[in-house]
Amino acid sequence: MGTWAVDAFGNDYAQDWAQDLHETSNLDAVADTLDTALDTAGELDAPFAAEALVAIEVLARLQGKGGPRTDDSAPVDEWVEARKPKAKPRADLAEKAVRALDRILSEESELRALWEESEHYEAWRASVEDLRARL
Repeated sequence: MGTWAVDAFGNDYAQDWAQDLHETSNLDAVADTLDTALDTAGELDAPFAAEALVAIEVLARLQGKGGPRTDDSAPVDEWVEARKPKAKPRADLAEKAVRALDRILSEESELRALWEESEHYEAWRASVEDLRARL
């Protein structure tokens, strides 16, 4: 995975997911992504975790609690802005998002393991915890 930042948007999986989001007009992609992160048995693969983080950013942004707007977040920011007045996060998605964050930070997360091997683990974890607080 190409990674250049500790935030949810700073990797290839997140960018691909954000581009695919533009093919939808509702929160189905978010729901499906969270379901995948929660329903995968055993270790949570890094791509699924990275995609779940971006899906959770969509929910936070729809609530007006988005993180910094960057070039990397632009595809999601554009999608959210086009739907913000109409799309309200569903309560079930917020609950799934919290459980997905728990799984991403757990010992069964490949993404966590990969970050633990880097010098940027604490910054990555702080970014995920910030997302949790904004949710």
